[in-house]
Amino acid sequence: MNEKKVAIITGATGGIGFEVAKRLGKDGYTVVLNGIEDEAGAQRVAELVAEGIEAEYYGFDVTKEEEVTANITEIGKKYGKIDLLVNNAGGLGGRSRFEEMTTEFYRFVMALNLDSVFFASRAAIPFLKKGEYPSIINYTSNAAWNAGGPGAGIYGTSKAGVHTITRALAKDLAEYGIRVNAVSPGTIDTPFHKQIKSTKPEVFASWANNIMLGRLGQPEDVAGVVSFLASKDASFITAETIQIGGGQALGI
Repeated sequence: MNEKKVAIITGATGGIGFEVAKRLGKDGYTVVLNGIEDEAGAQRVAELVAEGIEAEYYGFDVTKEEEVTANITEIGKKYGKIDLLVNNAGGLGGRSRFEEMTTEFYRFVMALNLDSVFFASRAAIPFLKKGEYPSIINYTSNAAWNAGGPGAGIYGTSKAGVHTITRALAKDLAEYGIRVNAVSPGTIDTPFHKQIKSTKPEVFASWANNIMLGRLGQPEDVAGVVSFLASKDASFITAETIQIGGGQALGI
């Protein structure tokens, strides 16, 4: 059995996921990065190893039940336990108003944001039971409360599901000492926003005006909170969602 704590971070080949992996690696975890871009995965692992972090990459699609189950089970068996599962993978998936929305698009967005949490968590539970201060950390969004902007209604719906499954998992797993929490990042400056950043830079820059603290978030802002929630210091925190948005959710 691995003596170091083991963390799996889905969707970790860039953006917030990679910063979370890096922070957890510096916290002393062996980090297992997941993604669907194998070349980027190998590059990211090399970057982490160069910083003295134990890291490896598993390529699988979090929306595919069989792939998730097989890979997380393999990781759990390899290390003999899982201490932390960070369900970071997710995304907008595109924009569509309900009238024109295809069932295919609906199912894809729900799978990317909600099914992925269920598949990964279910597969990890037997190994989390063997972990040290084991926990699951999910990602929800302001859209879970305000239902998202134009065309992002199904994204908001999926993230509302994540908010609730976080609390449901926390209830279900409390008897095993497994904590389940969520973070809700506000507007974080990552490739997630690259399209609007490149096509409408003035709109992107103006977003900071709607944030109390007057700036966009950085991936490190999220990584620090994930690090805390995973730590012994947070051992009495479960079923919570922490907003990481500089006060954005309250408006100004």
